[in-house]
Amino acid sequence: MADKTSSSVFKYLHDQNRPYSVTDIHMNLHKEYGKTAVQKSLDALVEEKKVMEKVYGKQKVYVVNQELFPKAEEAEIKGMDAKIAELTAQLTEEAVAARELEARLKATTNSLTSEQAKRELKQCEQDVASRTGKLAALKRLSGNVTADERRRVQERHRRLVTEWRKRKRIATDIVDAIMEGYPKKKKDLLEEIGLETDEEAGVTLPK
Repeated sequence: MADKTSSSVFKYLHDQNRPYSVTDIHMNLHKEYGKTAVQKSLDALVEEKKVMEKVYGKQKVYVVNQELFPKAEEAEIKGMDAKIAELTAQLTEEAVAARELEARLKATTNSLTSEQAKRELKQCEQDVASRTGKLAALKRLSGNVTADERRRVQERHRRLVTEWRKRKRIATDIVDAIMEGYPKKKKDLLEEIGLETDEEAGVTLPK
């Protein structure tokens, strides 16, 4: 019975070729052998150097002695490396494709339903009609002003702005001259002489 247990335990570890604890082996063999029998078999296999024992704290794990496996040829190793690189590239491509699909799904989920799109379209059409009407009205109004009238208004506006700029410069020069001998702040002077600035009036000199 002991030999059968050892054979089964060794075959399992050899086939899986990965570390297991005695409990894992006992459970993975479907409790066909008692845990004590499995432990004795492992101890014997360690003695025979068929199995290697590794201790991690209070935990012991067992793995087949890797010397028992045939050594891979250099060409085989290179082939495996190439296969790993190929699979890694495929995995990267699949990940990119998955992200693109997720983005499309999100965009589709966030897009308008047919009913919502119809309502939005109707609202846009109403806005366009309203703005078109306003534009037409403005065009009609602008048509009542002749080119000569427009030029006269523009010329008068230019003269007034020039005069405004000239008078502002004169007023500024006068205030600056007074400030040279004035003991208080500029704000106090303006209040004293009753001078209102463009800023206080809420206006800006056109450029």
